[in-house]
Amino acid sequence: MPEAGEAASSSRKARGRYLAKLSSVGSISEEETCEKLKGLIQRQVQMCKRNLEVMDSVRRGAQLAIEECQYQFRNRRWNCSTLDSLPVFGKVVTQGTREAAFVYAISSAGVAFAVTRACSSGELEKCGCDRTVHGVSPQGFQWSGCSDNIAYGVAFSQSFVDVRERSKGASSSRALMNLHNNEAGRKAILTHMRVECKCHGVSGSCEVKTCWRAVPPFRQVGHALKEKFDGATEVEPRRVGSSRALVPRNAQFKPHTDEDLVYLEPSPDFCEQDVRSGVLGTRGRTCNKTSKAIDGCELLCCGRGFHTAQVELAERCSCKFHWCCFVKCRQCQRLVELHTCR
Repeated sequence: MPEAGEAASSSRKARGRYLAKLSSVGSISEEETCEKLKGLIQRQVQMCKRNLEVMDSVRRGAQLAIEECQYQFRNRRWNCSTLDSLPVFGKVVTQGTREAAFVYAISSAGVAFAVTRACSSGELEKCGCDRTVHGVSPQGFQWSGCSDNIAYGVAFSQSFVDVRERSKGASSSRALMNLHNNEAGRKAILTHMRVECKCHGVSGSCEVKTCWRAVPPFRQVGHALKEKFDGATEVEPRRVGSSRALVPRNAQFKPHTDEDLVYLEPSPDFCEQDVRSGVLGTRGRTCNKTSKAIDGCELLCCGRGFHTAQVELAERCSCKFHWCCFVKCRQCQRLVELHTCR
C-alpha cells in the first residue's frame, strides 16, 4: 500500500498530487483518473475503475495512515516524515526494516478502516451495515442499529492493497513480509472491535438495550500497532515443506503470530542524513531537555548536543464565559526555552 495507494492525480486540478495528500475537491470520480494514478500496478488500476466510489475512502485511509504514523513516531528519531515523491514515506519503506513493517500495517489498516466507515455511513452503494449481526445476544441485549461492516472493509483492503505483493510471486521474501504486515494491520482492527449500546425505557431506564458492533477509534489501532512495532520479530525466509515461509532469525524466540509485525533487516540509527537511504537525520529536531527517554535531547540528538533558544509563545489566557454563549480570552505572550538538536 505505501507504493500502491499513495499517489494520484485527478483528471483536472490534482494532476501530480499524491492520494494521501489529495483534498476531497480532487476526488476520484472518473475512470480516466485511474489511468493517471501514480504507483499503481495494472491490476490495481482495473480495480480502481471497477470501484470508483470506493477510491475516496482509499484516499481517506491513506491520509489516516500518515497522520497516525506521524503521531505515533512524533518523538522518535524516525518520525514518519513524508515526501512529495514516490514512495511517499521515502526510501525507508523500500528496506525490510521494522519501520517499513509499521508503514505497511498502518496503511493496510487505514484502507480497511475508512472503507468500513464509508459502508456504515451510507456513502457506498456496494455495501452497507453488517446485517449478519442480529437477534438476541447471550448477554441478553438486542442486536440492532448499524453494525460496522468490517468484513467488507477488510476484504477490499486485502484485494486492493495485497495485489501488488501477490504480483511479485509468493517466494519473494519482501512480498512475504509485506503481506504478513498488511494482514497484521487489519487484525489490529478486528481484535479491537467493540460493542456500543443504547438504553431504551422510561426516564432513561434500561428496560431494553440495543447494541451494535463498531470499529475502534483509529488512534487505538495506531497504539496497538506501535506496541507490535516495539516487539517486532526479525525473521528470515526458510523452506517449510513445499513452500517458503518467514521464521524467527533467532531460533530461541517463539514463533510470531498473525498479529505480530515482522522485519527482515535491522534499522539504521536515523541519526545523520543519508539521502541514499532516505534518512533525514535529527538535526534541527526539537528535543526535551529533561527527558531520559528517546525524545530527550541526549538520545534524539545522538550525543551531538543541542541548541537552546528563548522564544515567545502566544497563547490564550484569562478566558471568561459570557452569557450567552461565548468565551472571550486575552492573548498572552510567554517566554519559553526551545531545544533543538545540533
